[in-house]
Amino acid sequence: MSETHPLPSKVRAVLADDERLMREQLRSRLTEVWPDLEIVAEAKNGLEAVELVRQHRPDLVFLDIRMPGLTGVDAARQIAQLPEDDDWLAPEIVFITAYDQYAVEAFEQGVADYVLKPAERERLQVTVQRIKKRLAQRLEGDGSGDSADASDSSSPPGAPLQQLLHKLSAQLNPGAAPKYLQWIQATVGQAIQMIPVEDVLFFISDEKYTRVQTARVEALIRKPIKELVDELDPALFWQIHRSTLVNARAIDGITRDFRGRQMVGVKGLSEKLEVSRSYTHLFKGM
Repeated sequence: MSETHPLPSKVRAVLADDERLMREQLRSRLTEVWPDLEIVAEAKNGLEAVELVRQHRPDLVFLDIRMPGLTGVDAARQIAQLPEDDDWLAPEIVFITAYDQYAVEAFEQGVADYVLKPAERERLQVTVQRIKKRLAQRLEGDGSGDSADASDSSSPPGAPLQQLLHKLSAQLNPGAAPKYLQWIQATVGQAIQMIPVEDVLFFISDEKYTRVQTARVEALIRKPIKELVDELDPALFWQIHRSTLVNARAIDGITRDFRGRQMVGVKGLSEKLEVSRSYTHLFKGM
């Protein structure tokens, strides 16, 4: 991607760190390496960070991984589930950390970046260039109307954000191994059925219910997508829309509709699932 690709006219950021000196130091360094960046608000903890993102709708948020009340990882989870619209997408995430093991995970996954404490100019410049590139890709959309076959792809070029957040959570709490859902108790007609999670092709929510679709049955549950994201194995279920989780093994291909939106084909079904703009990176290069 050329560095001449356009950015939003004014990139806006929220900065969250429980240490005032760290916030001041990062803000000072950012002013040096990205003078056009506008820091619209600062938070002292994770709960404040989520609320400030909700209020200000920034393009970018810097989150300290370890904060009281709500960790940066948990705050990132909540921010990723905030309602989007045509004028705003969930912000890019940059984690602030004093621990190299977290930084390596975030950097290698490619769906978030990191800043090590104390923020050094050289590393921060790398972060800024990566963020500028991703913001430019958002503005440009996701390319031409070519279709792509994903049936032989075991993982996307950019792993889903929820995979990274699960891994970071495991590092923050090494004794708490994740226990993912194995069964879904769902309503099928007038009956209650226990459905093996691995049989589910996709989950899609409306305001009241979440539809559970398998190859044989369509069922309903009351659990929203934002809860399922944390309870399902992120290597198996990818979030492709605020209201949709799809079984990665069931993805048959990616096409575009007449408006240029990416649509996921599901094996054995004619129905296609819309990919929102925040998740188009999952299928780059396919």
